[in-house]
Amino acid sequence: MTAFFVVTTAIKDPEKFQEYGAKAGQTFAPYGGKLVMRGKAEQALAGEVNHQGVSIVGFPDMDALNSWYQSAEYQALIPLRDEAVDMTLITYNEPT
Repeated sequence: MTAFFVVTTAIKDPEKFQEYGAKAGQTFAPYGGKLVMRGKAEQALAGEVNHQGVSIVGFPDMDALNSWYQSAEYQALIPLRDEAVDMTLITYNEPT
């Protein structure tokens, strides 16, 4: 069953965010991960928007997603991520 993570972002340092995004994107493929979409918040139709952007990345299954997140390659990027952006990263399974 396909698994996804949805990440919402509020950028703190644009240059570091560009660096983080480029490096993080390179870590998906070994785990079967693919960027599904990336965009900026346009308007809130209901509720409040407290982030600037959103990305969705899909993986073959939750095991692959978790393996990616726990990988040494991604874990090494977390200090840069934390300097660059405030984010919420939530995992989801595709409905059956």
